[in-house]
Formats: sequence, C-alpha cells, structure tokens
Amino acid sequence: MLQVGDKLPEFQGINQNGRTIDSKDYAGKKLIVFFYPKASTPGCTAEACNLRDNYSELKAQGYQLLGISADDEKRQKNFSDKYSFPFDLLADTNKEVIEAFGVWQLKKFMGREFMGIVRTTFVFDENGGCIKVIDKVKTKDHAQQLLDE
Repeated sequence: MLQVGDKLPEFQGINQNGRTIDSKDYAGKKLIVFFYPKASTPGCTAEACNLRDNYSELKAQGYQLLGISADDEKRQKNFSDKYSFPFDLLADTNKEVIEAFGVWQLKKFMGREFMGIVRTTFVFDENGGCIKVIDKVKTKDHAQQLLDE
C-alpha cells in the first residue's frame, strides 16, 4: 500500500460519464483519492455522501476529489446520479489503479477470507507526494478526518 512520501501513481481510467481521467490531470493540484469497496452499499454511500456534504470545505482548501472502486461505469453513474456527487468516480473494473495504490488485499468478514478493496483514502500535495493515508475511515465523518491536520 502507498505510504506517506510516495508519489501519486500514473493511471488512466473511465469515470461515471465515460470520460477518461488521467492522473496527469491533477498535476499541480492537491488531490484526495478515496477507495471504496462497492457503490451504493451502506458504508460506501455514507462515506461518499459525507464527502459530498463537505465538498465546499474541501474545495476551499484546494482539494480535488476522486473516488475509485471496481464497479463498472454504469453502476458508478447510478451511484453518482442518485446522490448528486460533485466529484468523479472512477470505474476500475480491471483493478489496475486499485492495485497500483495497493488497496486490493485479503479481507476477513464473518469468518471467511476473500480479496477485496480495503477502504482507504490518500491525500496528495501539489507536487504529487502523498502527505496523508487514512486506513481507518470513519464513513459518517470522513471529511472531518481529512480536514483535521
């Protein structure tokens, strides 16, 4: 998994509207990349809606936001449209970006083990350096975790 001090990996992917998103689009900008297991599930909805509700504060601090999961473009679009998200959601169905960040890991739930996305958020500065990693995401209060220094 990426750590503080690591550089933003180079990547490309398709967002919820079929538009190509390139990591180079964020050059010179502060960026928050949040990974979530599955669109429209309770925890992921709470997290994304909390970020939406605090979007103006995050933007005021100069941050761009990008959400990523392995959901396809259609599911991401439905998720984004239903909750009116003002940020892009990347459809990483082949898990290239997910693996580049190191969040595709062995998980345990109710006694069984499986591979999946570990809910994690990375914060990058204007130079593309990782300045914060949140691996214990509070879905209902995630924006505050980002705004607290």
